[in-house]
Amino acid sequence: MVAYRVLTDHDVQELLSMDEAIRKIEDALFEKEEGTLVAPPRFRVEVDRGSLVFTAGAATGSEKLIGFRVYDTFPGNDSDHNQIVAVFSSETGALRGIVIGQAIGMVRTGAIGGVAVKHMARPDAESLAVLGTGHQARAQLMAALAVRDFKTIKVYSRDPDRRQRFVKEMNRSIGKEIRAVDSAQECVDGADVILCATNSPVPVFYSEWVKDGAHINTIGPKSENAHEIPIELIERSSVLVTDSLEQLRAYPKPHIAVRESRAGRIAELSDIVTGKQPGRRSLNDITLFFSVGLAGTEVVVAGEVLRKAEGKAD
Repeated sequence: MVAYRVLTDHDVQELLSMDEAIRKIEDALFEKEEGTLVAPPRFRVEVDRGSLVFTAGAATGSEKLIGFRVYDTFPGNDSDHNQIVAVFSSETGALRGIVIGQAIGMVRTGAIGGVAVKHMARPDAESLAVLGTGHQARAQLMAALAVRDFKTIKVYSRDPDRRQRFVKEMNRSIGKEIRAVDSAQECVDGADVILCATNSPVPVFYSEWVKDGAHINTIGPKSENAHEIPIELIERSSVLVTDSLEQLRAYPKPHIAVRESRAGRIAELSDIVTGKQPGRRSLNDITLFFSVGLAGTEVVVAGEVLRKAEGKAD
């Protein structure tokens, strides 16, 4: 009988550093540019009370992997609500293993954001603003710190207790001082890099608070009636980038970048990473990254965790 490797959040946290995850995302983006990354938009299987959401993809060049990630949208936050990433060989179809839990998705999304900061933020970026204090804010912060040596880190969210818990937890994790502030304006003011990791359906800051030369990361769908960043910021930005134009255009509710008729000037992150286009044209450019979840990247990151687990077992 064949034994299949099944990994959990503990394995992901123990075996994979954010630096390694960022390198694997860059590998996947090189495959995208070379045409060996298969990355269709996500799809849903819906029933009355919820749905299963699938992102499936393959990296058939250097990685030679194919697989999928699935998570549910059913109500509740019980421990039995979990994500699964299944990884197969793209050459033989053999199952390599399964990764269960929330960590793999957070690390992968954080690492995509880290790649954007690495290739789009000013090389002399020193000040970081974090809007949000949830799991994604943690992953985005860890990824940003993996690619830049920030001297000042400020964080804001609406709940002061959550802000303080976030600061206490992350200070222990990263060994750098993070300062909780009392307003979004104080957080954003003077920041070289702004990480937006909120669920707010309305803008959480104003465009005029953002200084020239700043880089901004956003995560997930941003529709006309639900977006955390101001439309005016898109208009001010000299460089607009996404990890997946195909996914950006596939949302049932049009993404604000598409809705504002700017899809023609949105570059792909793979073009930036491979040097096909510049991440910024001048130090004063405002650069804006829309992270929408490039399919296949979760399979590549999970494949690396499985590879490291196999090496540890040998």
